[in-house]
Amino acid sequence: MTAQPPVLPAPELRPIPTGATRPARFGLPGAMLRTARPRQWPKNLLVFAAPVAAADRGRIEGLGGALAAFAVFTLASCAVYFVNDVADAERDRQHPVKCARPVAGGELSERHALAVAVACVALAEAGALALASAGLAICVTGYLAMSFLYSATLKHLPVIELTMLASGFVLRAIGGAAAAEVAPSGWFVLVCSLGALLVALSKRYTELAGLGPAAAGHRPCLRRYTPAGLRLAQRAVSAAMIGAYLGWALLNGSDWAIDWHLVTVLPLAAALLRFDRLTGRATMARVEDLITRDGPMLGCELVWLVLFVAAGAI
Repeated sequence: MTAQPPVLPAPELRPIPTGATRPARFGLPGAMLRTARPRQWPKNLLVFAAPVAAADRGRIEGLGGALAAFAVFTLASCAVYFVNDVADAERDRQHPVKCARPVAGGELSERHALAVAVACVALAEAGALALASAGLAICVTGYLAMSFLYSATLKHLPVIELTMLASGFVLRAIGGAAAAEVAPSGWFVLVCSLGALLVALSKRYTELAGLGPAAAGHRPCLRRYTPAGLRLAQRAVSAAMIGAYLGWALLNGSDWAIDWHLVTVLPLAAALLRFDRLTGRATMARVEDLITRDGPMLGCELVWLVLFVAAGAI
């Protein structure tokens, strides 16, 4: 008989001491604030994308509505974070970084976390209704529904989970457009969708590269991905995003702003190249930190923003 090859055991996930053994920081209010993830709130600035893109000679329409949409999506995203931390508490306790989350560490009970989530959902929906924007209400409700489905089961389905993760960003942009009463163009939605997909792919690549063989134990869907495949997808999406942005600059803007919008492609391309370099390192750094804390990256973003605003102000 042919000898059977030895079966290698799956990588062991060693339990990490929970936060119950560490001193709580600022008690229950501090635990709630950290679970709400203030560092993630800048994602909700996407609600201003459509009003700024539609600015006509310095005039930004619907700024008040976009501000309200920012508050609504911030509340909705906080609700998602609280529910997600309850759903992932056991797995987070075995993660080298996420074990410090208040729910996983025992600083915030699951009952309190879910109560805060319910309150945030109620306030977000009430805010959308108070603004009398059906589009915003639909977007925030869709965002909450998809996010809760994602936390419950869809995050374990490869490719689908990437789509769900990216859709949250797109719904923010569309919700902001609805609140500001600005009709987003097809090019605008395409650029936002590709940018969101790029972020989602980068998150999975950094997790897979940073955690190594133990990655699938922390996020089962990572078994279906390979670092090479994710890197190839990242670069393909980056190239498609540049093409879509060029299409928007050439075909969707006012004649007087086309030249300025074309110039903004240069810092955007530089930012994407820098982002590709940063995510290529095997690191546990959050993708959001790569975008907001790297000096050269911030420089590219600032140049792009100045040129973009100048194009709308001429």
